[in-house]
Amino acid sequence: MPARTHRAATGPGTKTLLRVAVPAAGLALVAGAATALTADHDAPAALAASDSPRALLFDDFHYTAHDDPGLSAHGWTVRSGGGGPGVPGAVWDPSNVTFPDADGEPVMRLESSTDGSATEQTEVYHARKYHEGTYAARVRFADSPVTGPDGDHVVQTFFTITPLDHPMDPDYGEADFEYLPNGGWGGDALSMYLTTWETYRPDPWEAVNTHDVVVRSFEGWHDLVMTISGGEVAYFIDGREVARHGEPYYPETPMSVNVNQWFIVDGLTGSGEYRAYHQDVDWVLHVKDEVLTPEQVAAEVGALREAGTGFTDTVPAV
Repeated sequence: MPARTHRAATGPGTKTLLRVAVPAAGLALVAGAATALTADHDAPAALAASDSPRALLFDDFHYTAHDDPGLSAHGWTVRSGGGGPGVPGAVWDPSNVTFPDADGEPVMRLESSTDGSATEQTEVYHARKYHEGTYAARVRFADSPVTGPDGDHVVQTFFTITPLDHPMDPDYGEADFEYLPNGGWGGDALSMYLTTWETYRPDPWEAVNTHDVVVRSFEGWHDLVMTISGGEVAYFIDGREVARHGEPYYPETPMSVNVNQWFIVDGLTGSGEYRAYHQDVDWVLHVKDEVLTPEQVAAEVGALREAGTGFTDTVPAV
């Protein structure tokens, strides 16, 4: 299970930090319906043919509930029980993962909530079999709760991860999109962290990673693309590159694909009033061993939807 205990107390903890303040116009906010990406007119309409079958994962999240048999049959696990990251005593409640319609399209919704004493978090992850290639997701982030007072240090994510076998495990790997609408880890509110990990030690804490931060609101729908290839991890939001990391942080082993929403230790407001936060996911895509541009991701997702493909997984197990 990809429990991310290194997030429970400290946050990224980094060797290098580049803070990038981007105006709202700098990254296009894709508002409104949960729809497929729109490809740039100058981008290739289709990917080049390959001599061998392409391996990819795509899910449009056409499910009915967290216990829909199709969800587990398609390789997804809805996390349950306890454990980090998050506030002590928090539970991962599968029933808080739902599949409502958003403007006529089904989405996967993660609802995480707290009243200051009882805290529920949410996580969904796919099999640990992904390494190099392109990862993408369309995610709706929220700057405030849907009910109750605002201000908790909540983390909304899309990431890949390898379990830590032992402290400073050289085979550990992780690559993150993490949005902190109310701040946390000593940073500003409205911060998107792009973090690539080599390894860490939980006690005493030591992190070997690098991260960039984009400071602005990410309320609403956004297209996230990450490529892992040739010794570099590149991060894109709404078609624009926002971070690029190389050695020694490059992942070396297979990872799982994950989304979760959780609360930072000591980051709750102190209010005893119930509040709940939503994070929605429209679709997830991985194309093994291919580096796609955001425009090519748009074409790929558009072609899959046009063909009526709600789910496919041809990525071999490892």
